[in-house]
Formats: sequence, C-alpha cells, structure tokens
Amino acid sequence: MEMSARLKLIAGFVTEGYVVADIGTDHGYIPIWLIKADRIPRAIAMDIGKGPLERAQENIKQYGYEDRIETRLSDGLKELRENEADSVVIAGMGGPLIVSLLEAGKTALNTVKELILSPHTDIYLVRHYLIENGYDIVREEMVYDMGKYYTVMKAVHTEDKRVKSLYDRDKYNYIYGRLLLMERSSVFMGFIKNEKDKLSVIFENLSRSEGADEKKQEIRERLKYINGLEEIHNGLNTYNGRRG
Repeated sequence: MEMSARLKLIAGFVTEGYVVADIGTDHGYIPIWLIKADRIPRAIAMDIGKGPLERAQENIKQYGYEDRIETRLSDGLKELRENEADSVVIAGMGGPLIVSLLEAGKTALNTVKELILSPHTDIYLVRHYLIENGYDIVREEMVYDMGKYYTVMKAVHTEDKRVKSLYDRDKYNYIYGRLLLMERSSVFMGFIKNEKDKLSVIFENLSRSEGADEKKQEIRERLKYINGLEEIHNGLNTYNGRRG
C-alpha cells in the first residue's frame, strides 16, 4: 500500500501501542498502515459516508485485518464511546469542521489521550479551540506533499494554565503555530516564503484601489512579521555556517 508523505506523517504522530479511532477514514489507509507496521493493537475506522466506509472495508479485508480494525458508520465522533480509543485522528477536513466535530464529541474525548489533527484550512481556528478547551499542542510539523503544505499536530489534555498564556503572548502563535515558529524547519520556512509571495500579490492588488484600509494594514503587519522572521532565520543560518 502506497502512503503519501502527508498520511505517513499523520500516522507517525500516533503513540505506539494506542488504540486509534480514525475519523473520516475514507480508504482506511492510516489504521491499515499502523497495524501493518505493528505500531498499534487495533483501530476503529469511522466515516459518515457508506461509500468511503465500504472502500475501507475492502482494503481492510484485503490485508486480513478484519479482527483488528472495526469499521463504524458515524457522523464525526458521534458513535465513539468513552474509553474506546486512546488516540483520535481527524485529517483532510477544514478547520471549522474539525472544531465542530471536537465540540460535538467532547464526551467521548474525555478519555482520549491524544488528538492527531491535520486541518486543510483555517488552522488558526483549530489551535484557538484546542488552547481554549484545555489542550496543549505538544508536537506540530509541516510537510510538503503533491504541491501543497500540510500541518499535522498532536494535542493532549492539560491543566497547566501557562499553556494559554504562552499562546496569548503573540497572535502569530495561533496563526502560524508556536512550535513551528520555534523550530523553523526548512519546510516551514518554505511555507513562510510562499505565504509572503501570496500576501505581496494581494497587497499589490489592494493598493491599486481605494478603501480596504483595514485589510491593507493587516497584510502590511503580516508581511512585516514574516520579513522579521526570515531575517532572524537567515541570520542564524549564517552564524551557524561560520561556526561550522
């Protein structure tokens, strides 16, 4: 079974030995890969659509994992009960939808040890929700796959009030990810350059017309922040190169 770089990264975030609930499983690739790699004992593959669930069932049967991967028709986390899963994976959906699924599934999530999330849009909304609802984002990485940048994060329950204060210090912790900003990987910096290019085009187009002053100012501030981020990153690379 061929797994994309994005799906491999998502699967790699799951803690070894945990029982997984894959929400919106589609073809069932992630639970199959995890079982095949002997990383988890069993999984629940869930999807709202009968078609995707049938595809997952066919793939699971092909690998002979029917006794280790249960398929379940479910609208989000609705059919997941407490103490059934240690790890919940939600990927391939927009940020607003992921937030709504997490909110609706709060009861089942009480006993879940970790969330592995990969929103395709509005990632800042997911970060906001997690931090506001007693989670800490303990790992976050980006991958460039098939011409797009994807973010994957792991969140766990926490009672540490300092977590929220750390994020609230700077709005860009929510927009770009506090851990991503700290690490500044080559993939992340590639994403930042791409972000800068897109924002520059938008700003140039807006500058040709009157109005939209608030939007122009927002983009101007974002570009200033990105330029500063690039300067720090390039400066550190130059310093490390000289040391080497």
